Parts: sequence; C-alpha cells; structure tokens
Amino acid sequence: MKQIYLIILCLLSLGVSAKDAAPLADDPQTEQRLISISEEMRCLVCQNESLAGSRSDLANDLRREIRTLIKEGKSDDQIRAFMVERYGDFVLYRPPVKPITWLLWIGPFVILLIGIAGLLMYLRRRNSLIPTTALSDADNKKIDTLLRNSSVEEEGNT
Repeated sequence: MKQIYLIILCLLSLGVSAKDAAPLADDPQTEQRLISISEEMRCLVCQNESLAGSRSDLANDLRREIRTLIKEGKSDDQIRAFMVERYGDFVLYRPPVKPITWLLWIGPFVILLIGIAGLLMYLRRRNSLIPTTALSDADNKKIDTLLRNSSVEEEGNT
C-alpha cells in the first residue's frame, strides 16, 4: 500500500517544476539603482524596515514608482526630492537637519536628560527621607573594638 502512495506521489511531483525568478526590471542597472535608492528610504507601513526589504503593498507601489522615475531619466537626488515632497522627511532613514526635523534629531537626547534629571531628583528626595541618627560615644567604641577584632582575625587566617 505504501508503494502505491509513493508511486502516486512521484507521478504528481513530475508536473511541479521550479522556475527561475523573473527579473524585476529589464535593465540590471535600473534594478541596482532602485535597490540603492530604496535602501535609504523607510517603508511608511513597516517604519522600521527599508523600502527595499519591505514586502507591503505600499512598498511595492513605491518601488514601482521609483523604477518609473529611473526609466524617465531622473537622477537619484531628483527621485529622493520627489519622495520627500510627496511623503515628507519621514520617508528618509536619515532626514536632513532643519527646524522641522530638530525634534527627530534632538528629541531622544532631551528625553534622556529629562530621565536623568528625574532620577537624580528621586534619589535626593529619597535620601532626605531616610532619618539620620547620631551614634553615641559608647556605640563608636563598640564599633572600633569590633573592627580591630575582625582585622586581627583576618591577619590570623592569612
């Protein structure tokens, strides 16, 4: 019975064959330019993935748009400018430093400084709430005696 299943499986697998992946562009240079441009851009859906690596429908549409612009003879800078004009500076992985994007560049450092300041304030406030008690002379003498005895025991052990 197993032999029959094996024969049927072999016969069915004859119709299945792998095909080579079709190139996305007729020209390999166009495809190379597309990849280099789209690696510098952020997928607007995924946000943490490059346009080149994303498989979302919007990323596919944007790559198709970039490919069309390349075929029209646009330069890389013109294509980037078109994408920024259409989708804003957020589409670039490294947005330019200008007043609109200052928050993107400086924001993380400001948040870090606020966190450090908050931590220091918390630690100071906590330390001020801990009561301080002064030791009497008798307590200080007991401590000195204990310290001397422990240092003598350590010297004896070594």
